[in-house]
Amino acid sequence: MAQTNTEFEFCGVNHLALVCKDMAKTVEFYRDILGMPLTKTIDLPGGHGQHFFFDIGNGDSLAFFWFPDAPEAAPGVSAPAALPTRGSFVSAHGSMNHIAINVRAEKFDEYYQRLIEKGVEVTPILNHDNSPTQSSAEMHEGVFVRSVYFFDPDGVCLEFAAWTKVLDESDVAHDPVRADGSKAEGMITGRTPVPAE
Repeated sequence: MAQTNTEFEFCGVNHLALVCKDMAKTVEFYRDILGMPLTKTIDLPGGHGQHFFFDIGNGDSLAFFWFPDAPEAAPGVSAPAALPTRGSFVSAHGSMNHIAINVRAEKFDEYYQRLIEKGVEVTPILNHDNSPTQSSAEMHEGVFVRSVYFFDPDGVCLEFAAWTKVLDESDVAHDPVRADGSKAEGMITGRTPVPAE
């Protein structure tokens, strides 16, 4: 869907900053298991912790803070308590539910097997489509993205995601829900599509 932001010219995600319990385990997982190059390390002044950056491709980074006095993780509040298909995937308002890392569709099955070979506990492959269940066990022409989900050592939910079709205006077809559960009728479905340039 070729639409242009007329307010700001964004260039993707510079970095997403998360908090870990053990920076050494975080480095082992992201650098040694997932292969993400470590691009910058910082010892925070005054013994207040560390801040490390990993390259996730396309000039974007995934960063982690380690704070000596950080509170314990709160699964089911600050992150999902379970992976999709294995329990509640709900997290609190303002939380970060999961990070989807874009991978090439032609490499998806290979990368899925590689995660398993490296001992990472993964979900079954989810082929997201527009069916009532929104997922298929099999690949078909209605699948728009393929996903596999897994946790990092701190319970951060990660996803490898591969787009399998080009999205267009027909893929933006649902009015958003308000805090009280009512739909903002016509907010999306009542708008005239912006013409592609």
